[in-house]
Amino acid sequence: MPWQKQNEFNQFLIDKDVIGFFDAPITLKSGRNSNWYINFRTVAEDAKRLDVLTDFVVDFVSDAVKSGQLAESPLCLYGVPEGASKAAIIAQMKWAKMSADFKEGSHPVPMGRAKPKEHGMAKDKLFVGAPRGATLVLEDVTTTGGSLITALGALEEAQIPVIGAIGFANRMERRDDGKSVKEAIYALSSGAKSLKYLYMSSALELLPLAKLKLNPKKEVLIAIEREFEEWGVEKIKF
Repeated sequence: MPWQKQNEFNQFLIDKDVIGFFDAPITLKSGRNSNWYINFRTVAEDAKRLDVLTDFVVDFVSDAVKSGQLAESPLCLYGVPEGASKAAIIAQMKWAKMSADFKEGSHPVPMGRAKPKEHGMAKDKLFVGAPRGATLVLEDVTTTGGSLITALGALEEAQIPVIGAIGFANRMERRDDGKSVKEAIYALSSGAKSLKYLYMSSALELLPLAKLKLNPKKEVLIAIEREFEEWGVEKIKF
């Protein structure tokens, strides 16, 4: 079943100007040029908005567990450093308090380092408080999945069991190797467990909504259609 709060979450992102357009293309972190953006700064810098976002995150994770999209319930929600650190810490607190076993020592509150320390054990070098137990990784925006895959590698180095990853918004682009982020994450699976990537919203849903609100120039929409012809998991037509 689809996530019941899908439309509500999409509208939240539109209302808070998380997605928008550029008349002239900019260069993204991935190195690609684009006439549109998804940026959670307008949410992450405001306490009330971050509270609403993390309520959505916890509901999405709970739904994914109940529906079987995640094979097990996570003990830890862990944010890609800088990309989703604040949201993950707050969501982890809410997730822990939902547990019947919530008590001192039951749930860590992990945070990753954007730049590893030069000295110390792996968990000290990579984390300000390491995750423990079944860990679900959170990322705000996924384009080609580079930052997310780096975070997954750090968790593997520290021998922390990861059950999957969730993106708040997926730009729905293919990587240079032709794989979608979902395919690239699945390729990291080992043993009997498959590593899943889920996303709470996608460009294919958000861009038409943003077009209605912001009414960008026709030339911008044409440029975005061309972006999706070149890089998109699917094409888009406004």
